[in-house]
Amino acid sequence: MRLMRLPRAAAIGLFLSVVLAACVPMNAPRSPAEVAAAQSAAALAQQGQFAQAAQAYQALADQSPSRADSYRLQAAEAWRQEGQIERTAPILAGIKRQRLSDDEPLRFDLLRAELALDQHDAATALQLTTQPNVTVPPALQLRLLELRARAMAASDDSWGAARTRVQMDDQLSGFDHTQNRRQILGLLGKLGVGPLKQRAAAMKPGDRMLPWVDEALTQLGVVVAQPQAELQQPVGTLLPGANANVREGYQAPAQVALLLPSDGNYAAASTSIREGFFAAYLDAGRNHAPRPLVRVYDSKGTSDGAIKAYQQAVSDGARLVVGPLTRGEVAAVFGQTQLPVPVLALNHPDDKQLPASNASEFGLLPETEGAQAADHMVERGLRQAYLVISSDDFAQRAAGAFKAELAARGGQLLGAATLPAGATSYADTIAGLHIPASASAPAAAAPAAAATTTTDNAAPPASAPGDTGDTGIFISMRPAQARLLLPQLRIARVGLPVIATSHVYEGSDDAAGNRDLDGVEFCDSPWLFNAQPGLPNHDDIAAQLPSARGGGARLFAFGMDAWNLVPYLDWLRAHPGSYVPGASGQLTADQFGRVRRVLIWAQFQDGLAHPLSGSLQTDDVPAGTPPAGNIPAPAASGNKPADTSLPVSH
Repeated sequence: MRLMRLPRAAAIGLFLSVVLAACVPMNAPRSPAEVAAAQSAAALAQQGQFAQAAQAYQALADQSPSRADSYRLQAAEAWRQEGQIERTAPILAGIKRQRLSDDEPLRFDLLRAELALDQHDAATALQLTTQPNVTVPPALQLRLLELRARAMAASDDSWGAARTRVQMDDQLSGFDHTQNRRQILGLLGKLGVGPLKQRAAAMKPGDRMLPWVDEALTQLGVVVAQPQAELQQPVGTLLPGANANVREGYQAPAQVALLLPSDGNYAAASTSIREGFFAAYLDAGRNHAPRPLVRVYDSKGTSDGAIKAYQQAVSDGARLVVGPLTRGEVAAVFGQTQLPVPVLALNHPDDKQLPASNASEFGLLPETEGAQAADHMVERGLRQAYLVISSDDFAQRAAGAFKAELAARGGQLLGAATLPAGATSYADTIAGLHIPASASAPAAAAPAAAATTTTDNAAPPASAPGDTGDTGIFISMRPAQARLLLPQLRIARVGLPVIATSHVYEGSDDAAGNRDLDGVEFCDSPWLFNAQPGLPNHDDIAAQLPSARGGGARLFAFGMDAWNLVPYLDWLRAHPGSYVPGASGQLTADQFGRVRRVLIWAQFQDGLAHPLSGSLQTDDVPAGTPPAGNIPAPAASGNKPADTSLPVSH
């Protein structure tokens, strides 16, 4: 595998920088005729006429013995730019390396390495690109690394080739960046699951290769635990004097396009997201923050519709595209040869590919909730867990992430069960888990402290007599199933703390219906509880807009954050550890362009859901750790099967 050749204009620029440097007089002054001939050869190269330039440099070499080797090198480089590397062989054979100066010996070696690769001589290419104590000018570093990676790959050293390409990652952009990332994962994938797991286990936190190994394992179908999100500080600092409530790094593009399907199966979800987006947009205006022009495009919910909407938005002058929404649409937009305008996709593509270099992905993943639930339990001292989930896709995915994270944190899974669909009793399921019974039926858990300052450090509920102090139950299911399960756990005299995903909460108060869920803790979006200062009030908006009520509230918060991310995307990428205090969580970006969320924790008390930590101050640093997954959460309501093409879990 090799990186695509640089675009012709860039290649000409790099070639000319070398040519012009070579036009500087060396030991002996050049005659006016030689200077004119060298300038003519350089002009041919600048026009992209590399074959003619090569012939002109060869003629100069014949006419200028004192600079013959330098001119031959430039002739060989011109043939390389013409795509005829084989024609460099006789020229390179006639060059005496000791007569070259400055960076010419390195350029000579790089040409020999590339010729060796063309001749299937990987050993020579590897020797030429791994010489010790060689100073490499910045202009030649990428080329050296690419040739070294190709030589290693040709020598069956997939790991070395991948490591070398990782060194190149932050120096590339556009199509070359996308291609290089695909090659990294392709090389790692060749190693196989077992060797990759062994390497990951031997790595220390912070190893530059670890995220790539995890990503390769994920693409091979392995559920892996992800490093905790490093939330060190909110985006920037407040900027004084502008009479606007914006922070350092706030940079709104001149025009934004919002791509959403307007009808069909996705109409309701699109309405909540669109109205949430504009609620946050209008709120920014009230804070006197500069805002772009926003145009909304119908992506039709199809691949063709999304591509046409993207292309129309680009044609209309958009500088950032937000959307599309479904996994198929995102994969189609990302699959284009070029993305001339950056994208903030509102989902993760269904082909598991990494985002392009100028693309970001944002979705509400069940994997995030499952992993954060495991972290929450471990941080509470609950290192042993039973798992009870529904048969829904979202629950299965949350469970996979929970198990991977629990194991990575040193926890132990004691038993797991899936609730039978349509059952009216779960007694057999509970009995099959063999959970130790309490001495007496457990009482509802005591309310957690409401004044703690972090989301995961709230005091655990009081344990009932007979509880196992380091054991809890993780559940992921709809409210109706949880309302049936929890009373039956009490009947079975099971008094363990219960930790859940957000699916257990319908998004609105139902004190009578949810009283059976008292004591259950679950992760969710802070906006539902007005737990994040600085955002529009949830209750006020929900009173006016049906799209912000119930299960739609999470989609509304998701739409709010789609806008909240727009001015800070570049800042998040450039400042690891920074985060946006968002409506759907604390938002940070990983090295692959995926936006990760850190949720808050809430608990049912007297049938009502309350946040465990009161409100989140913008300087708080939550301790949760969602994984950077690449599969979207399903969207569904009631008891219908989840639609896995949407980015949300409700």
